[in-house]
Amino acid sequence: MIFIIDTNIVFSALVKDSDTRKLLIDSSFSLYAPETMIIEIRKYEDLIIEKSRLTKNDFELLFNLLIENIKIIEKELYINKLKEADKIIGNIHKGDVPFIALALSITNDGIWSEDKHFEVQDNVKVWKTKEVIKLITK
Repeated sequence: MIFIIDTNIVFSALVKDSDTRKLLIDSSFSLYAPETMIIEIRKYEDLIIEKSRLTKNDFELLFNLLIENIKIIEKELYINKLKEADKIIGNIHKGDVPFIALALSITNDGIWSEDKHFEVQDNVKVWKTKEVIKLITK
């Protein structure tokens, strides 16, 4: 399966050793994220380090390990879908626009997110972590 990974999934995997972390590190899924995901994680890096109690070095090692299996997609590859994505979710949460635009630009099975903002739209399927776990335990 092919998923667009929302920032909150990576954030969660950085903060806590969990099923989410294990799925990202050892995933049989094809995972994609817009480049804005990296920017957002870096923006909240100090908060993540504080919440996780990781050292700066351990944060860097874990972050690099997590994103190793995620293909980071540059804006140029989904720019032509930004207006459509903005109409779908821009009035709810501007930060989600790149994720919807990417989902509209490449073949995928949906967005993996715990973000309730995505639930207000029905253009792109949204998968919760519990649903993703069920996929691999079938």
